[in-house]
Amino acid sequence: MAAGSTAGELVIATVDNPHMIVMQALAPHFERANPGITLKWVTLAESELRRRVGEAITRGSGEFDVLTIGLYETPLWARKGWLLPIQPGPQYDSDDLLPAVRQGLSLGGTLYAAPFYAESSVLLYRRDLADKAGVRYSDNPTWAQVRDAAARLHRPQAGVYGICLRGKPGWGENMALVSTLVNGHGGQWFDMDWRPQLDSRPWLDAVTLYVNLLRQYGPPNAAAMGFNENLALFTQGRCAQWVDATIAASVANDRRRSQVAGAVGLAPAPFAVTRKGSHWLWAWALAIPQGSRQADDAQRFVAWATSRDYVRLVGREQGWVAVPTGTRKSTYTHPDFLKAAPFAQAEKQAIDSADPVDPTLPPSPYLGIQFVAIPEFTTLGDATGAQIAAAVAGRISVAQALKAAQATVQQTMRASRAPR
Repeated sequence: MAAGSTAGELVIATVDNPHMIVMQALAPHFERANPGITLKWVTLAESELRRRVGEAITRGSGEFDVLTIGLYETPLWARKGWLLPIQPGPQYDSDDLLPAVRQGLSLGGTLYAAPFYAESSVLLYRRDLADKAGVRYSDNPTWAQVRDAAARLHRPQAGVYGICLRGKPGWGENMALVSTLVNGHGGQWFDMDWRPQLDSRPWLDAVTLYVNLLRQYGPPNAAAMGFNENLALFTQGRCAQWVDATIAASVANDRRRSQVAGAVGLAPAPFAVTRKGSHWLWAWALAIPQGSRQADDAQRFVAWATSRDYVRLVGREQGWVAVPTGTRKSTYTHPDFLKAAPFAQAEKQAIDSADPVDPTLPPSPYLGIQFVAIPEFTTLGDATGAQIAAAVAGRISVAQALKAAQATVQQTMRASRAPR
């Protein structure tokens, strides 16, 4: 029996995001339909989830029966033989999955993680505050326009900050946003010879803008704010602008969970000199580790939680604005969802137009938009994120942060000696 579980019990590692909390609330539906299977949840903050799941999969500990992972880990771990293929049966309709998401979670045409929800990134803003201040957004806003709007909308004495951005360090936290900022400034992580580019002008311009935005117009302690913290601020009416995941639009527009529902505007993620790579592509997906001895039950749960029927269940129980999005074509044609979700088409357009194969203005040797699809990237992203968070906190300058990050990336890549 896998460590950490008992007979008939599935141990599921997941992230503490709103859609996963809803999944746990609806889990009794699965347990009633599958007598003898009980679900045990291990719910963690994003960075902690990645650490725990990464340690478990590399050790082959059997600690978890179902893992919540993403587009970065899935092909790398499948290639190492650490994941079981997802085999949900013909009724699952894998052809209904959005192509970019299905491809990113597959290796050799085989699906190794089933998408629970997927996202790109967008600019969310308060229409009411923008209208009052006379702020107008173009159809494709630039970071310069966002900076100017932040200055006009910043009212800390009233508890409203001009902009909220991820500041918490981590390859999937602040670096998800910073990488798209760098892309949009015409930069990249590596050139075609795998030489790190963190000492280049696009990185300096992008990170300087990012740091200045947070220090001048962001909330206090911005270097500790991740997705969930900023989501709470935005839904409480305390952020005038927020650049983050499209999935946030569903919570921000849900009147049961958001004080600003009905006043949320949506625009494409900002850019500086190019729109290439200015918005990311990500999916939180459910995978089954090779070491699970309850693989059949795990397959049954994964198929249930990522099915069309599950989307409909959420719609009935929680309202259609709350359904997990970004995964299935059928969601974007369902009349109840389209009626409840004014953000639907903008979200799908952002996901469809994100291109992890060609993510940067200069040619790059890697796949991935907000990450580099190589095993070393967790180390590189975490180290760089820590340096940039220190700059946001005012402990070091942007130039010092990037110099230290460049040295770490160079050293890590030399030490890995991995063939590319």
